Amino acid sequence: MTVKDITDILETFAPLQDQEHWDNAGLCIGSPSDEVHGVLVGFDCTPALVQEAIDRGADLIVTHHPLIFNGLKRIAPDDPVGAAVYLAIRHGIAIYAAHTNADKAADGVNALMAARLGLVEPEPLDESRLGFIGLLPEPMSGEAFCAYVKRCFRLEVLRCSAPVREVARVATSCGAGSSFAEPAFAAGADAFVTGDVSYHHFFVPEGHMIVDIGHFESEVDIVAKFVSVLQEKLPTFAVCTTTQKHNNPIYYF
Repeated sequence: MTVKDITDILETFAPLQDQEHWDNAGLCIGSPSDEVHGVLVGFDCTPALVQEAIDRGADLIVTHHPLIFNGLKRIAPDDPVGAAVYLAIRHGIAIYAAHTNADKAADGVNALMAARLGLVEPEPLDESRLGFIGLLPEPMSGEAFCAYVKRCFRLEVLRCSAPVREVARVATSCGAGSSFAEPAFAAGADAFVTGDVSYHHFFVPEGHMIVDIGHFESEVDIVAKFVSVLQEKLPTFAVCTTTQKHNNPIYYF
């Protein structure tokens, strides 16, 4: 089995050409012809994840977020990105990411968000497929909707603008999706669920609300999806999920 054999499967699910122009999805370390005996799947490619791959004998790491996003001027173990690159190269581990192409996939990150909320007949918010919109199973008050979102995503906390009287139509966009708030409300969404909302984005038009569940929380379901995509095609191959208990770099107290 080669790296290309694995990435071809992932790219059938999330075609690499679908990534946004600013993205850096794909193979960032290693060669397509490298031999693979095991795959470790995670969310972010941290030094700890690379070390886990080393310890578990995996020679390909698949993550959602690209390890190398902006240009690197140095590779050194005192920097998190540099340390991960350094470890991976030293131990012959290839690293691959499916990012915005996985966000857009038919059963990708945004579709998984809509599914968690139980949206009825969700459809892409626009041609980018970086957001979905659909109806709740039944209308509810803004306060009840916040409680519902917390249950759906297993959250301890969330942030939101002033709750509205009723929420029936909901839009979602994974990660840092604040730029989709205006299109979501223009499309008739009563509430918009996303992550990484800045202060000023909480000032929304009357009759609408925005809900911030967190970047990690909005996207982490893709890890299990990557595993299922690979295991469906490679049922006897060594594909495993990270055992790290807390992959979210943000802690809540």
